[in-house]
Amino acid sequence: MDKKPNKKNSAKWLALINIPIQMGVIIFLFAYLGDWLDEKHPHPKIYYNKILVMIGVFLALYNVIRQVNEINKDKD
Repeated sequence: MDKKPNKKNSAKWLALINIPIQMGVIIFLFAYLGDWLDEKHPHPKIYYNKILVMIGVFLALYNVIRQVNEINKDKD
């Protein structure tokens, strides 16, 4: 029996397991930057935290879509 497909599947699972960690780190860093900007440059109408968290969520989702497309591309 050939063990190469097993190694390929385990590599895909490892990549999929890392995705939520990467999402959490990206969103946390943008939220932290937004808090820092809100403290250093207060503005009555602009909330940097909300804006940067939304940017972080979009970047994290883009990263997930890109990684999943790469995993599926290797499948073909």
